[in-house]
Amino acid sequence: MAKLSSDELLEAFKELTLIELSEFIKQFEDTFGVTAAAPVAVAAAGGAAAPAEAEAEQDEFDVILESAGEKKVQVIKAVRELVSGLGLKEAKDLVDAAPKAILEKVDKAAAEAAKAKLEEAGAKATVK
Repeated sequence: MAKLSSDELLEAFKELTLIELSEFIKQFEDTFGVTAAAPVAVAAAGGAAAPAEAEAEQDEFDVILESAGEKKVQVIKAVRELVSGLGLKEAKDLVDAAPKAILEKVDKAAAEAAKAKLEEAGAKATVK
């Protein structure tokens, strides 16, 4: 495996959703037996500035699950398909926490496709 520079790693992390970053941090902690509490705070602070930047350009969109509707099981399945690596419990917790961001910082086509998939499953979703 080629060694990546710090800048290359940061660019790769910018492409991840908060859920994917959280899963990576858990895996990192398990692999190396450490706690990454300080880097999480830094990542969260960096993520707070991103929405203002996204609003200026509006080339990145968030898919928000507003409510699960009548067919909660189908919505949980749709969420698991949309968010890679999500277990059944995590998907259920995400659906139960609605309104909640399902995908963050995705292009318009991916956001619209995700919204359509959620609505097809019976959920109410918005793209912001």
